[in-house]
This record gives sequence, structure tokens and C-alpha cells, in this order.
Amino acid sequence: MMLRVLNYPNPKPAIWQCFNTVGAHKHQRRQLSSLPHHLARHNNGMVNILVKSTKVPRPLPKTFNQLKKPIKEEDAAPQQHVPSHLSYAGSKRMPITSEMRVMKPGEDTPSGIWPVFRIMDESGNFRQPDNSRHTNVSKIIPSKHHDLLQLQSALTIQYPHFKHHLMSSRLFQSSKNPYPDMPLKKEVQEEESDAKNTLLRAHRQMHRLRQMDTILHNAQRQGRISFYMTQHGEEAIHMGSASALSPQDVIFAQYREAGLLMWRGFTLEQFCNQCFSNDYDLGKGRQMPIHYGSRALNYQTVSSPLGTQITQAVGAAYKFKLDAMNNKEKKEAAISIVYFGEGAASTTDFHSACNFAATLGTPMIFFCRNNGYAISTPAEDQYAGDGIISRAPGYGMAGIRVDGNDVFAVHAAVAAARKLAIESSMPVMIEAMTYRQGHHSTSDDSSRYRDVDEVQAAQDVTDPILRMDKFLCHYGWMDDDAVTSIRDEERTAVLRAMEAAEARPKPKLDTMFTDVYQEKPPHLIRQESELRQHLKRHNITYH
Repeated sequence: MMLRVLNYPNPKPAIWQCFNTVGAHKHQRRQLSSLPHHLARHNNGMVNILVKSTKVPRPLPKTFNQLKKPIKEEDAAPQQHVPSHLSYAGSKRMPITSEMRVMKPGEDTPSGIWPVFRIMDESGNFRQPDNSRHTNVSKIIPSKHHDLLQLQSALTIQYPHFKHHLMSSRLFQSSKNPYPDMPLKKEVQEEESDAKNTLLRAHRQMHRLRQMDTILHNAQRQGRISFYMTQHGEEAIHMGSASALSPQDVIFAQYREAGLLMWRGFTLEQFCNQCFSNDYDLGKGRQMPIHYGSRALNYQTVSSPLGTQITQAVGAAYKFKLDAMNNKEKKEAAISIVYFGEGAASTTDFHSACNFAATLGTPMIFFCRNNGYAISTPAEDQYAGDGIISRAPGYGMAGIRVDGNDVFAVHAAVAAARKLAIESSMPVMIEAMTYRQGHHSTSDDSSRYRDVDEVQAAQDVTDPILRMDKFLCHYGWMDDDAVTSIRDEERTAVLRAMEAAEARPKPKLDTMFTDVYQEKPPHLIRQESELRQHLKRHNITYH
């Protein structure tokens, strides 16, 4: 067999040797098995081993074989520029890597700045690690409408480096049943297929989230709701991570993760009901807008104090660990995943949670959205080290840094982290590098502390939705008219949901004093009586 060892971060072959496994001496096999460890220890990095066997490979799927045709010279795409570094919000230049590696405790950490794992560049093209000419498979994809298997096979041929991620990604797996939040026209067979298409759903929901944010943000400016926070620029984090989780995994959100709840089935009507605090609001009007929660969808209710959800997620994960130890019914394993910004990583809750999680060995994911700003404080004024991910080894925790604007890379990173967390019962930290395009909240004016041109550059170049649009356009799944149509449809749906929520009455007055205690205690009975007397005395009618 042929052994090729690649020395990270230098992609050039460090050693190229051939071994004949038939009749090989024992000392040769020992030398072969110890080689990766030797290189990793002496070269401060990863070792990839590509083994080419003489065995006859298993036959490929029919769709795959149909695509594997001789390529003409005119079908070869020109050499593309592959970005080597990433920098969001004026942060340090971070090297980009196409090698996804979750750094485990005890392994040598990257020398210098931690690399950022990425699959798809800003151009909407998958990365070519060697920056070489590649087959333009988009020209030879069969014409079957929006076939996920065909696209997956084509990408596997075009980008063999990402074959593992492509073949295991849930984004390329169709749903057995139509998604209830996808448009379905029964008279058109292709539309029924699209309603089961997970990749198209991720794309549409990114647009849906953007439209919901824009409209509800404007509604606050008009005085129709009291508060709002947008997710502009972070949509790939939401759909990429949510699609890699399982329904039994419990989500602890900070406040800028509405897309995860949307992916799990929370409707536009439910979002608007919560923001308008009407009688259909699951929280019965007790929370500020955007403080969503759903027991049915395993999404813990958002709380305003910063960082409190991080320690709570550790407790939930520890419960999952105990359940797994006593799993007599062989239930499917679950993890907890907690989201927070890089600003929340400065809280004592973050430190306590990391220390407890690593010491107790809890199956969970710490997901840091590093969007460059903690309200008005830029990243360079928050820490002097290499972001948040560099803290993981100090806690004895596994970690990986990923491009938060690349939906495919986020999905792959979360899937790998979840697998490691369950199999090894350990916490994994993910730092997703992104950029907050909007204001921190409707109480903030970001133009006072950052350049408008900086925001515009993010919208024009690094925007995750724009990147996803380009990807689908490359393969003929979308064009400008189709994207505009989706945007208009989602805008109309949000407006319809908002108007319906605004027309609903407020929750009943007695709901203010329920759901805390099983039986209403005397002090709450007294407070309720005092409130009703106050309203009657001043002729105030509560609707």
C-alpha cells in the first residue's frame, strides 16, 4: 500500500514511502504505526494519513457513477484564489484551514494563532486545499430538479477533500416527510421534492430569519413593541448548528439564537406572539421581547442576565451523563449546547462552567459566537489572547475554531463536536468567527463606536446569506429571480404573522400570579388583591 504523510500546517508531503504489506517484517509495521505520533510531536501540528489500497473498491452509487465522466478541457474551471487568512471586525488575521480537527486535551495545540476551519469561501465555492484547477462539475450535473443526492455526488467528485463531511452532512439528507414550514404545491411534483429538501430549507430559513429581524426591528422603532435584537450576519451559525443537532439535545441560548428555535419548528406566529406579549405568547407576557422558550422543542427560555445559561447547561449535561450511565432502556444519547458571545466569556459564570464541565466530564458543547463586539466593546479591548478558543486547553477541554459565516463548516464542526462529546463524555468548545452586522439591540447605536464602511464591507463581502445564495446559483439551483421571490414570500409571511399577533388581546391579568407555585401563597394573593383594587380605584380597564 502507499502511505502519504502530510505535515500540518505545511501541506507539502513530509514523507512518501511505499510498503508491501504482504510479508512485511514486524519492525516495518511498528515503524509505520509510530510515524504519525512522531511527526505530531516534533512538528507542532496535525498529521493526515492517506492510504491507497490495492483492494478493489466497493461500487459507487449509481448517481455517483453517472457523474464520473471524462472531463473535457473546456469543462475545467480556471484556477481560483483561495483566501489564506480571515479577519472580521478588525480582529487579528487568522489562518484559514480546510482540515477540520477538534483539538483534544493533551494534544499539542497549534503554534501561533488557532486556524479557522472553513469549507466554503465568500465566492460560494468550496475550497481547494492545493489551489489547483478543478473539474467544474456544475456543467455536468444531471438536470434532475434539486436532487440532493446528485449534488452531494457532484461535490464529492469536485472536492474529494471534503468527502467525509459531504457524505455525513444532514444538510444533504432529505426529510422523509415534507417540512411543514416549506411551501408545498401538490399539483407540482418538483415542489413536493423541494418541501423535503433540507438544504433548501436551510437557505430559506436564513432568508426568513433576516426578514423577521428587519420587520420586527422596524416595528420597535415604530413603537409597536418595546425591544428587539437582530441576528443580521449570524444566520449561518443558527442553521448550520441546528441542523447538526438532534431533537433531544437541549439548547441554552443567550439571546441572539432565534434561528435555532426556528429550525426546530417555532413558527413566525409564535415569534410574533412572544414579541407582542399577547394571549398566545407561551410566556404569557412575562418576558421581554426575544426572550423565547419552548419546552416542547428543548429550547430553554432566554434570561436577560448575561452568562447565567452557561452554568445551567453544565447541570443539564451532567444529568445526561448520569442517564447514560444508567441507560437500561437504551435511549438515544443527548447533549446540552450553550450559546454565548465573546463578551459573556469574561463573566465568572463562564469560568465556573468550563471548570465544572471539564472536571465532571459532561457531554456538551460550549458554542461561542465571536462577532467582534460585546455591545460597544471591540474584541481587542476584551482580551489580549487568541480569542476564546485558546482557553479550551487550559480547562482541559477539546476545541475547534470555525468560520461562523460558512453554514457547511459550522454544521461539520458541531456534528463532530457532538459525536466526540457523546462518545468520550467530554465538553467541546467551538469558537465561531463572525460579524454582527446590526446594532447590539434597539437600545444601541453602533455608528457611535464603529465605522459604517466596516459594516458595509461585511454586508457586501462576508455576509453568510449572500455566500449561500452564490453557492446555490453556481449549481443552477437558484438565480437572482428565485432569491428575490423567496425574500418577498418570507417578508409577506412575517408581515402577516406580525399583524395577526398585534391584533390579539393581552394575557389575562390573573396569569401574572400563577405558574410559580403549585398553590398560590398568601403574599401573592394579597398582591393580586391590591392590584385589582388599584385598577378599580383609578378606573383603569385592563384588556
